[in-house]
Amino acid sequence: MSNASDTTPPTVRPDSFLTLHYRLCALDGTEHVSTFDMSPATLQMGGGQLAATLEHCLLGLGVGERHVFELEAEDAFGPHNPRLVERIARSALPADLELKENALVEFAAPDGGMPGTQGGFAGLLRELTDTTAVFDFNHPLAGQPVRFEVEIIGIL
Repeated sequence: MSNASDTTPPTVRPDSFLTLHYRLCALDGTEHVSTFDMSPATLQMGGGQLAATLEHCLLGLGVGERHVFELEAEDAFGPHNPRLVERIARSALPADLELKENALVEFAAPDGGMPGTQGGFAGLLRELTDTTAVFDFNHPLAGQPVRFEVEIIGIL
């Protein structure tokens, strides 16, 4: 005997494992990331691969659904925090670090976490002089409203 829950299609839950396409862009259409022209992304909800505010948009969506969400800055990546912009002496930076303005530079965390992992972090190099470098450690879309487009391909 089957019950009604056996025929209910799955929807995205806080612990779901997903396959999806997504696009993140500014409201003027400037695209920052998209998987629509590539292989779809896979992610574990709550795993930190997407911002929690973006994951929240996915809750309750089903396979095959495609939605566009327009989020205010506070509901996307939060406001730009001026305390996360730091001027660092070039002499304090690793000698082998390639410095180029408007490039994202990855750093190991003080506890030894490696760049690109949860123990590392990245900053956008905003300004470079002979003696200092100014890094912005805010998310690149902090302080900006965004458009988040998503198509759910699979849910486990």
